[in-house]
Amino acid sequence: MGGAAANAVDVAIIGAGPAGLTAGYLLTKAGLSVAIIEKDPHYVGGISRTVEHEGFRFDIGGHRFFSKSQQVVDLWNEILPDDFIERPRMSRIYYEGKFYSYPLRAFEALWNLGVVRSTLCMASFAKAKLFPRKDVRSFEDWTTNAFGHKLYSIFFKTYTEKVWGMPCDEMSADWAAQRIKGLSLWGAVVDGLKRSLGLNKRPNDGMTTKTLLESFRYPRLGPGMMWEAARDRIVERGGMVLMGRTLKLVAEDGAGGWRVAASAPGGETVLSARHVISSAPMRELAARIHPLPVSATEAFDLKYRDFLTVALKIRADELFPDNWIYIHDSKVRVGRIQNFRSWSPEMVPDPGVACVGLEYFCFEGDGLWSMPDDELVALATRELAQLGLVSAEQVIGGVVVRQEKAYPVYDERYAENVAALRTELEARHPTLHLVGRNGMHRYNNQDHAMMTAMLTVENILAGERVYDVWCVNEDAEYHEAGAEGAEATLPQREPAADQAAALASVRKVPARIAGATPRKAA
Repeated sequence: MGGAAANAVDVAIIGAGPAGLTAGYLLTKAGLSVAIIEKDPHYVGGISRTVEHEGFRFDIGGHRFFSKSQQVVDLWNEILPDDFIERPRMSRIYYEGKFYSYPLRAFEALWNLGVVRSTLCMASFAKAKLFPRKDVRSFEDWTTNAFGHKLYSIFFKTYTEKVWGMPCDEMSADWAAQRIKGLSLWGAVVDGLKRSLGLNKRPNDGMTTKTLLESFRYPRLGPGMMWEAARDRIVERGGMVLMGRTLKLVAEDGAGGWRVAASAPGGETVLSARHVISSAPMRELAARIHPLPVSATEAFDLKYRDFLTVALKIRADELFPDNWIYIHDSKVRVGRIQNFRSWSPEMVPDPGVACVGLEYFCFEGDGLWSMPDDELVALATRELAQLGLVSAEQVIGGVVVRQEKAYPVYDERYAENVAALRTELEARHPTLHLVGRNGMHRYNNQDHAMMTAMLTVENILAGERVYDVWCVNEDAEYHEAGAEGAEATLPQREPAADQAAALASVRKVPARIAGATPRKAA
């Protein structure tokens, strides 16, 4: 640490994304001192930030503000009470020149596919039900069993391989089980019938039940508005949000606490803290802990998928009503197209100009990632025209936004690699807490990332491990269904048996930080 003077805080937080800022907001609200270090020199929010260019605003990835957790909904309302708007929800799949609703509506899909192909799909589905694959290990195995090989090859394979840059038979089945669990072909048929007959009504008032399928709330200036407000509240309460700092070292101080060092162009920042909350990628954290974890080798094998958005300004009143379109076409490299005005009209200041974001999935440093911005704008313009969505002459400008480590990769070894590092860190370092998507190497939505931070804060304030943060999003139903705020209590579950021995030591957290008020488990 070079003897640099340390800023003493109760909790040091690594990363100013949804998880880190949620933790900082709740801890400062409880009266604890915090310091957050963030690599980005300008934006908070991580992948949930909003980038601004010449008055146009871009959502990096698309973030619907919908959660089944009432605690998360309440926190959103508390941080940003007056700036939510209600937006219609529409997403479609583009395949062979036709559009399909997403989630799939069985009758529409079969009609668009035609009689012959629809018959083959149904036969393939029947075969999968009668003779399912026994050894389900890959995404292909899981999805084929759920939908049949024909529907899997049409609606899942191309897009999934674009996103992850690897064959579906090399991806863990955990990805499908987490993201599309509960979705079935029969369920799509039943849902389509109910919608056609108006049967999806609440019995008490005759109104249609609102779910993510129909509408969602959204900050009028994009998701970054939420996280900028959270940052401001943290700073108002005396917390520090230190931008442009790159994590350098996390080391126990010999007295039950931590010293955290981060580098910046202006010099090194050193923090002294009783607890550390990390939303940094597990691979990066493992490389910076001193002494190096025994499981560091496994952590170094964890992989991440990066992506970039090419935002195009187009001379047109409107192009399409969707929030985004999934591109299931192997002849183009774009994977998904966002329509920023459909997220919020205030994100596109010129009523005569439409603004769309073409998302390209890649690995940091590969040919697509390294392509000059002007070439990427040209590529996006060509592909948008190739898809028949706009003519190239209508494009009047563009800008590129890159996002590293957007998605933790679910390959065949990821689960055991995560388990090795998690077990060691929880056993050896009970005051080091992992939260968020990359911090836990789990593809969480932003509300799930927030919940991991909320439970972590509860554990810190209680002085013991009341909640298991790893149960968040583990048993969730299909992520595109359900009612907002349906879950009224915080998730609580005893750790799995194979973690019990390691987690026993975590329950013996050192004495609670002075001044913190104990909180009871919900």
